[in-house]
Amino acid sequence: MTGSHPLARYMVAECPYYRPAGNEVEVFRAAHAERIPMMLKGPTGCGKTRFIEHMAHVLGTPLITVACHEDMTAADLVGRYLLDETGTVWQDGPLTLAVRYGAILYLDEVVEARQDTTVVIHPLTDDRRILPLEKRNEIVKAHPDFHLVVSYNPGYQSAVKDLKESTKQRFVALDFDYPAPAIEAEIVAHESGLDPETARVITEIGQRSRNLRGHGLDEGASTRMLIQAGRLAARGIPLREACQLALVVPVTDDRDMRQALTRAIDACIA
Repeated sequence: MTGSHPLARYMVAECPYYRPAGNEVEVFRAAHAERIPMMLKGPTGCGKTRFIEHMAHVLGTPLITVACHEDMTAADLVGRYLLDETGTVWQDGPLTLAVRYGAILYLDEVVEARQDTTVVIHPLTDDRRILPLEKRNEIVKAHPDFHLVVSYNPGYQSAVKDLKESTKQRFVALDFDYPAPAIEAEIVAHESGLDPETARVITEIGQRSRNLRGHGLDEGASTRMLIQAGRLAARGIPLREACQLALVVPVTDDRDMRQALTRAIDACIA
């Protein structure tokens, strides 16, 4: 894809490291070949975004990522008219760019977006594969390479923040979770540059913190957090302090919970 192509800047230039935990790579390849809308479900920091970046590079397709939030409007996705020196011009939003030119569109934490906003994806998730642009009186037929992928954390869903059933049923879904200890230790070692034994210790601390989920913590330490602890340790920060800074202080201000997490660290570090 040349530098002048509208999606050239969305190519994933270098292959992000991703360690498969199951058959998710094969499943995604099959869904992508059929352009079946995909939903990645799992806790924060377990590798959903890294997975889709890895797959975009492997498949050689552009990746447009949108971090969803409650103030996002349909116009933020689709596009809007703007003023410039020549007058009023239309500017495609990220969804329209992906549909028009062919890319993977990744809506990260889609449940954070308002339901009236996510409805705009419905015509793209069935046999029509079209995007109506009402303000332009235009219907954009999806490029053959367009593929819609969304993610969200089921642990945060509520009656207020959840996808409509009519939206959920348009996707096939992959469940993600934190990797098995041996795989997670391998990931921490690779991403931080630590030796395997120290990475194993950090992973064990993460496992213990997850045992506190529902007992004062909404979630335990994510794989991302373990990697951050490892990077601090690899830069010379003492391991206990690195774990305290990355795995305890960011997640809770409750004194008892901090003490429980600190005891987990002490139990793993001789």
